[in-house]
Parts: sequence; C-alpha cells; structure tokens
Amino acid sequence: MRDFPPEIRAFTDRATSRDEPDTRNPRTFLWWMVRQQGALFWAGLVVAVVWMVPQALGPWMVGRAIDTGIVAGDGGATLQWVLILAAVTVVGALSGSVYHTIIVREWLIALYGTTKLVTRKSLQLGHVLTRRTPTGEVLSVSGSDGDQFGALMEVSTRAISQLVAYLAVGAIVLSTSVRMGLLVLLSAPLLVILGTPLLRPMQRWQGIERSRNSELTSMATDIVAGLRILRGIGGEETFGGNYAEQSQRVRHSGVLAGKWLAAVEAVGVLLSGGFVVALMWLGTREVAQDRLTLGQFVSFLGYGLFLLHPMRTFVEFAQKWIRSVVSARKAIAVLGQRPPWVEPAQPRSLPALAPIVDGASGAVFEPGRLTMVVSAAPDDSAALADRLGRYLPADEGALVSEEIPEELKGRAAKRERSRRVLQREEQARRDEERARQAWGVTVGGVDLAAAPLDEVRRHILVSDTSPQVFAGTLRDAVDPLGRLSRAEAELALHTAAAEDVFDALPGGWQGRLDERGRGLSGGQRQRLVLMRALAADPEVLVLVEPTSAVDAHTEARIAERLGPHRTGRTTVVMTASPLLLHHADEVVLLEDGKATTRGRHVDLLASSAAYRSVVVRGEVRPSRRPDHDVITHPRTDPRTDPLITHFSEEPADDHRR
Repeated sequence: MRDFPPEIRAFTDRATSRDEPDTRNPRTFLWWMVRQQGALFWAGLVVAVVWMVPQALGPWMVGRAIDTGIVAGDGGATLQWVLILAAVTVVGALSGSVYHTIIVREWLIALYGTTKLVTRKSLQLGHVLTRRTPTGEVLSVSGSDGDQFGALMEVSTRAISQLVAYLAVGAIVLSTSVRMGLLVLLSAPLLVILGTPLLRPMQRWQGIERSRNSELTSMATDIVAGLRILRGIGGEETFGGNYAEQSQRVRHSGVLAGKWLAAVEAVGVLLSGGFVVALMWLGTREVAQDRLTLGQFVSFLGYGLFLLHPMRTFVEFAQKWIRSVVSARKAIAVLGQRPPWVEPAQPRSLPALAPIVDGASGAVFEPGRLTMVVSAAPDDSAALADRLGRYLPADEGALVSEEIPEELKGRAAKRERSRRVLQREEQARRDEERARQAWGVTVGGVDLAAAPLDEVRRHILVSDTSPQVFAGTLRDAVDPLGRLSRAEAELALHTAAAEDVFDALPGGWQGRLDERGRGLSGGQRQRLVLMRALAADPEVLVLVEPTSAVDAHTEARIAERLGPHRTGRTTVVMTASPLLLHHADEVVLLEDGKATTRGRHVDLLASSAAYRSVVVRGEVRPSRRPDHDVITHPRTDPRTDPLITHFSEEPADDHRR
C-alpha cells in the first residue's frame, strides 16, 4: 500500500468526488482528512487498542497474583501470574513500537498531504488565488496548519484507544465494587465539565495567535522579496521595526493562549490528583470493612494511576481539536475556492500567425512583428497585457482575509466571519461571470474565451513585472521542462544579455540559485526571467517592462538582439524606453487605455506631442547603481563564445534533455 508520500489527486483531472476535500465546514473537512488516511488510521487504532491491553489488564493481574499466590502462599500460582504478566508486557512493548511507527506515518501524511493540497489548489487557481487570499494565509495553511492536522491524527487514535481502555477498566471495577466503579467512571466526565469553560477563551487566543502569526508570515515574505529595494531607500529599520513589533504581538497572544492552556492542564492535574486520593481513601475503607481483598485494593490503586493517562489524553484531545478546528477554518477558506474558468462547450483552436485584436483598447498586433506599447499610465499597459494573456484584471477588493479583528468576539465574530464568506462567494461569482463572457481579445477572429485555457497559455506567454524564481540550477530555471538543446539555451542567454548571470554562479548551467534568486541582483534576476521567457519560444510573447532594472548599456544590447531572436513570431513589449522603442517594428500609443496612434518610433517622435511627452521623459534615465549589470567583455556570437559553450558538464552534443 503506497501511503507516503501521500498521493493527492484533488484538483486534477484524475480526481473523483472522494478525492476532493469536503470544505462545507471545519468538522466535515477534518473528517475528510481522517478518511484520507484510509486503512492506516484503522490499523493504528487496532494496534493502539492492543497497546493499551497490558496497561489495562496489568493492575488486575497484579491483584490476582497477590490474592491467589502471595496471600495464599501458592508459589506456583504466583509464578504463573508473573509469566502471564510478562507475556502481556512483551506484547504491549511490541505493539507500542508498531503504534509509534503508524502514528508518525499518519502525522506525516496529514502534514505533507495538506502541503500538496495547497500546492494543487495554487496550480489550479494560478493568479486568481493571490487576488483573493493573502499570501501569508496560504503559507500558514501549508505549514503550521498541516502540522495541526497531523497532531490531531495522532491524538485521535490515542484518545479512542484510551477511551476503550477506560470503559474496560470501568467495567472491571464495577464488577468488583459499585461505589469505586462509579468513582472511576464519573471522574473523566467531571474533568471535561469543569474544564470546558476554560476551552473557549483558550480557543479565542489560539485563533488570535494563528492570525497574528499569519500576518507575520506575510510581512516576512514581503520583506524578503523587497530586501534589496529596502536597502536602497534606507527602509530596513522601519520594516524591521514593524516586523519586530508584530513578532511581539504574536508572542503576547501565544503567552495568553499558553496561560489558558496551563489553566486547563492545571484543572486536569488537580482533578486527577483528587481522584487518586479519593480512590485510596475509599479503597482503604472497603478493605477495612472486608468488602475488598488486599489484591483488589492494589488493583484499584493501579487503576487509579493508570486512569491519569486517559484523563490527560482527553484534555489534550480537546486542546488539539480546538486548534485543528481553527486551522480547518483557514484551510477551507483556501481549498474551497473555485476556479473561475470553464472549458467552452465547442472549443476552437487559435490560428497561428494571425493578427491579435484587443477590443477594449482597439490595439491590433500584426503577426510576426515586434510591437511595443507606450502608455503614460503603466496600469493601462499592464491591463492590456493581462487581457492578452486572459488573466483576470487586478482588483484590490477581491482580497478577502479569513483573519477576524481581535476586538470582535462571540456573535460579532461569527457575523463578521459569515460576512467574509459571503464576500468571498460574491467575488468568486463575479470572476466566474467575467470568465464565461466573451473575452474581447481575438486571435485571427477567434475570441480567447472560445479556446481551451491550456491552449491559450501555450499560444500566448505573458512575462510580467513580478515573476517567480525558484531554487534550483540555472538550467532548471531557464528550461524547467528539459526541452531545450544547448544551442537554444545559449541563444536565449545571449539575447537576454545574461552572460554575467552565468558568471555569477559557480558551476555555470549547473550552478545553484537560491529561492527567489536572492543571490542575484535585481537586473540579473530580471534578465534571468527574460531568458526563461525567450527560451519557451511561444507563438506570442508579451513582455511587461522587461528592462526596467538594468543599466542603459545592457538594455541597448537586449534591444538589438530581441527582434532578430523573435523573427517570424509575434512579440508585444510594454515599455517607454527609447532604447527598446528604436528597434520596434511598430509602436502603439495608449491614451486613457485606448490605442490612439501607431507607427515607427522616429515618426511618432516627430508627429505626436502625446508620444513625446511620454517617451522623452523616459530618455532621461535615472542613475543606477552598477548592480553587476555592466558586462566588461562584450559578447557577440553565443555559439562561438568560450564561456557559454559549457551549458553543462555533459558531452558537447546538441541533444535535447
């Protein structure tokens, strides 16, 4: 049976209704998590019950050995019970080892299964997820909340097995002494009743701690992503201070949650100790009145000590259940989101080498040409790029956090939570309506909404201003699917003027990149992304400000090489850089989101005052730090360059990976 790593089919074409998480409410989601464990959960439960048998029967066996062997002076009976107790103890030890292995496996399956669920949902929603849910909440579900689900799997198995043992012990003591049996059976319910009032404030502060920690994660993500910029503007201390302040708020809520947790555990210890005292007092009276034998009294004391463990486990289960419900509520806010895209009933293919028309702006992009778009409002050109790639427009109102303000309690918090659920559902409905309508961008007369989304993504590639760079080798970053020949990869490197990226990594193409490309400068990271987009070689490539972070010399080289590299394919560049515009086949000017003028760069400079007002302003380039973007040794032909012929340590043949 293959259960680890867990096989997650949710949110894929292979998924069945059983594979999809039940996101109706936190409790149904947690039950779905249990069902996903399959036979492993029930196997763990059976082994746990076997593990509890020696602990439940041990005191009874000791009592029988005393009464029938030691008190009666029968050495044979004493030896017999000792051997039986030893055999049962060995069984318990072996089953305990197996049980430990199973519960660790359950924990890991729940933990990594949650991570894979979040990953699948992120792939399914794409840019839609970050429009609706803060990044910190997504990361918290994948990490800390998954760990809570794993802890719940472990304590659930243990609590059920100890409940079985608790009932078995109750039956044994009831058959021996009704009064002592009632004391045993009523102790655990009394502990739950007295501890319940403390669970609500504990749940509240644990929820606050979870919310504050999620916000802290978002802050850390933003700081790491913008660390280089923060250093440039001297904002490290400000943002570092904000992070430290939020960290202290997390600590404060954690301390308060810990105080309530300590109070719950104190009640458990107090009642458990009182239970043992009461059991000893009552047992002594029973022996004194000859209603209990010495062996039975010793058995009752053993049961008293044994039952401390189930009672504490029940309290622990209540604590972890509360934390898991809080985590499940956050998880279903992420996993319960529906993708807005619906495959067309009669899908059509996008024709190759066909003109692209954007109905909203009136812009037309001729096939096989390098067209650049200039706009005084960067948001207008970015919105055009989103439409060309069939991405939903940016919408600040779409972001709905699951975190409830701390000042809201009780019914007010429930009302606010319900309001946010409705807000999220309303946003999903609007996204679905927008995705189902005609998109307004046509390729050869075929609207993008009439083609399958996967085909649109293959046909049109949009490389925007906030791309992701993952940890791995340089070769994996440029060619993640392993489809390029060495010559193709080297050509993309040359066109993006990214030779210094190659130089910066020990090992060349096999050199390791840090997460988000932290070891690279801003300009190097931007050219790495450009290299990856060029290497994909799509039919239509849309680049949004591809050279905004590089120096003028490097930008000039990119401008000279981009057109020849993309010969015969459609390329659209959103930019106001004269260095790039000079090499464009055609330039389109957007005014108030509408395409008003088109032509060659030099012609528009001479004839259009509106164009000059945007582009001439861009000619005075701000001074930039070198940022390792100036290449001291010019390169011309990537195929004869001695540096980039070392695409890998493999033999120098032109094979495809």
